[in-house]
Amino acid sequence: MGPAAGTRVLLGRAERQASILEGAAAAFARTGFSATSMEDAAAAAGITKLIVYRHFGSKEDLYRAILQQVSDRLEEEFVAALEHPDRRGVGARSLLTVARERPAGFVLLWRHAVREPQFATYAAEHRRRAVAAARLLLGEGSDEVLQAWAAEALVSWLVEAVLAWLDAGDPARDDELLERVTAGLRAMRHAWVGPQGRTS
Repeated sequence: MGPAAGTRVLLGRAERQASILEGAAAAFARTGFSATSMEDAAAAAGITKLIVYRHFGSKEDLYRAILQQVSDRLEEEFVAALEHPDRRGVGARSLLTVARERPAGFVLLWRHAVREPQFATYAAEHRRRAVAAARLLLGEGSDEVLQAWAAEALVSWLVEAVLAWLDAGDPARDDELLERVTAGLRAMRHAWVGPQGRTS
């Protein structure tokens, strides 16, 4: 039986932080870092500014925590996917899974953070790790220059594909998207690094 109407639901610290991050991510995604106040972030989370400050010391800390949350989930999803016997489409599946779980945070990490001076370095480091993961998925190649380019191109293509699908795609057709992306990546991989690479 749920709480009576008008009863305040008390959340544990971890639950409260997760709720704040979700609401704040939506606020930042709507209006950007500079134009979003802590009051806006608090309102989006359905709480007061004072409660936000109990968990995050500044707006920068709050934004960075959102980015870190999404980055950590992407790493978790990617590592888990690599352990699955069927690795087809692992990169696309990992990205889309996290994008559906945390759409606003995903957009902040991949689309907005790089444009914010305070977070450009963080965004660049996250992309560097993503490119390193792409190198792993592509497999070994004899041409180092081509391998480096292919990994950068793979990350750019996959991320933009998922962002575009978040903007306009139907969640009910996610499996169809993954099939098409996997087929496209297989063809691109063969053209970029030859048949010895893995499917991404």
